[in-house]
Amino acid sequence: MSAVWVPAAMPAWLVADLRSDHAGETGAVWIYRGVLALSRDRALRAFAQRHLATEQRHLGLIDTCLPATAHSRLLPLWRVAGWLTGALPALLGPRAVYATVAAVETFVDRHYQAQIDRLAGEAAQAPLRELLDSCRRDEVAHRDEAARHAGPPGPLLRAWCTLVGAGSAAAVKVCRHV
Repeated sequence: MSAVWVPAAMPAWLVADLRSDHAGETGAVWIYRGVLALSRDRALRAFAQRHLATEQRHLGLIDTCLPATAHSRLLPLWRVAGWLTGALPALLGPRAVYATVAAVETFVDRHYQAQIDRLAGEAAQAPLRELLDSCRRDEVAHRDEAARHAGPPGPLLRAWCTLVGAGSAAAVKVCRHV
């Protein structure tokens, strides 16, 4: 996306949404850093490096939309949580990482779509809606690629992915306020 949306005055709900997006993209960057720290699988590392570049781009875009004073005060926690979300499955192998990424991106798709839908009636927010939709489409592509590599998860991996999805939802609730 070439045009960057720069806010004038934002309603509190939009600041909270963008804070959650910024924290989420921060966590995503650290997920891939966690994978890269522990995985030696060549194909998985290439996957993580490609997706890390995309997540860093998303973080930069969201960063231009949200004043630094509105960032989550818990960014160090989101970095650690992201790193662990990438590193722990990397210890178990590529399938676990791919399933984790698919779970995270499934949540992110719904999260971004809800924001896009909320902005749909606001013509002044069309550039932001376009930016978020561009990020959402990238995340959907990440989800679909990861799901193709993961295959069907067994019971333990399904439980882990449920935990990851619930953790993502809880993190959004918290960072909308902090």
